[in-house]
Amino acid sequence: MEEIHQAIKLMEQNKTEEAIQALESYLPSANEEEKYTIAELYMQWGMLEEAKHILNVLSQQYPAEPELKLMLAEIHIDLNEDEEAIDVLNRFTPEDEEYLEALIQLADLYQAQGLFEVSEQKLLEAKNIDPLEPVIDFALGELAFSTGEYQKSIPYYEKVYDNQRVIGDIEVGIRLAEAYAATGEFEKAIEYYQESESENPDNLFKYGFTAYRAGRLDIAIKVWEQLVRNDPYYQSVYLFLAQSYESEGMVQEAYDTAKKGLNTDEFNKELYHLAGVLAHRLGDQGESYRLVREAVSLDPGFKEAVLFLVENYKDNEDYESVAELLSTLLENGEEDASYKWELAKAYRETESYDEALIQYQEAYNNFKEDSDFLKEYGYFLVEEGRTETAKEVFSKYLLLDPADYEVEEYLIRLSQSEEF
Repeated sequence: MEEIHQAIKLMEQNKTEEAIQALESYLPSANEEEKYTIAELYMQWGMLEEAKHILNVLSQQYPAEPELKLMLAEIHIDLNEDEEAIDVLNRFTPEDEEYLEALIQLADLYQAQGLFEVSEQKLLEAKNIDPLEPVIDFALGELAFSTGEYQKSIPYYEKVYDNQRVIGDIEVGIRLAEAYAATGEFEKAIEYYQESESENPDNLFKYGFTAYRAGRLDIAIKVWEQLVRNDPYYQSVYLFLAQSYESEGMVQEAYDTAKKGLNTDEFNKELYHLAGVLAHRLGDQGESYRLVREAVSLDPGFKEAVLFLVENYKDNEDYESVAELLSTLLENGEEDASYKWELAKAYRETESYDEALIQYQEAYNNFKEDSDFLKEYGYFLVEEGRTETAKEVFSKYLLLDPADYEVEEYLIRLSQSEEF
């Protein structure tokens, strides 16, 4: 053992190569106990392949030795050699004292491979051996949770929670909160979140989101405000916090929050859109347009933002801006028939009648069953002197809305005037 102690001292003195060389030189003459000690040192030093080689040799000599099998399985797991680890762990028998530990490790490995039923079988077998072991109940809860069987996971988590609040580095109460939230029992989930003292940003976000979905905006706002204080760069929270403020009528707070969010996430189209809508409500039209246009520039397919601009431009009778916006989008490949109809109306308002006609004609195939479009298109065609086409359009319109006697009489007069 003197050589081994000397190697340990060399490693403590950061003489790594000398320490390893000392063990390698001594290994051929070491006895089984010393080889086992060297394997342990190799594992501590991260030399897993070397440790595995020693343990394989020892396992052949002592195939029933449980400690060797556990160490060897641990190395295989660390080396991502799951099949080899499973093979080693399956060598344990119910008579082995370590059989329970082997079952739990096997369950974990089978779960990682997606063999969930096999994993559950191993855990249930372990539970039969030791019904009171919280680690087994927690593992069963984790297995169900990972496969989306949230309702099934809850009794296991609750059994653990009654005796132990933390397993490993996982807070059992948080898992229960997440499981209840996933099953729609938001109030129950909130209770578990409230009992937790976790300030983990992800947990705070989920807590707030659960309250948000439950309609408890007072709780959501309070929790998310804490999250922002703890971690101002947690990007996902700003949109939801701003929306919560808006829902509570706190428009200025909502706008300020959206703007803060844009400082941390400058490519968030939803934040730009919301900030623009809020700026409009606060009376800052110029800033409103700027923000929503930024949302559209980030995603030309963001229809909600486009329609916000169109409607507000129309309210201000700024049809040139409508035409500029929609023509640019259409030229850049945004295929939306409603844009063509809106563009036709904008061109009509700006007296660009030729361009308006082109857009009406292109929109026609998509809206030939839309009575409002047909009526509007028909009157436009009459204004443009295209009476025959207008008569066809009005006739199709009356098939959709035969009770519109005003248009019916107009069509009759139109036909009579053609006769003269």
